[in-house]
Amino acid sequence: MPGYKKGRDAEDIKREITAIIRELKDPRVAGAILTVVRVEVSSDLSYGKVYISAVEGIDAAKAACKALENAKGLIRHEVGSRLGLRKAPDFKFIADDSVEKGIEMFKKLKEV
Repeated sequence: MPGYKKGRDAEDIKREITAIIRELKDPRVAGAILTVVRVEVSSDLSYGKVYISAVEGIDAAKAACKALENAKGLIRHEVGSRLGLRKAPDFKFIADDSVEKGIEMFKKLKEV
């Protein structure tokens, strides 16, 4: 019997992190259009990788990841309290350029 709890928890965490990012007041985060691409969590929910992408490019995503690493404690506390988790995961924020690649691909398809 396959276990779906890990996937559901990852999607719930992704939704909450997206909401928390919108509430942050750090100019590196508030000034960019960020997307949480995906969240990978360990089976015991002790660790999580959060992939962040920005429309402005990979440099904006890297700057946002630095800001999010600084706010990691706040994000972890908020996710734990909003989802009612006994132990909130320790997040690692990773810059991803998938949104930028998607926009480039869409432009190429539009040209054809």
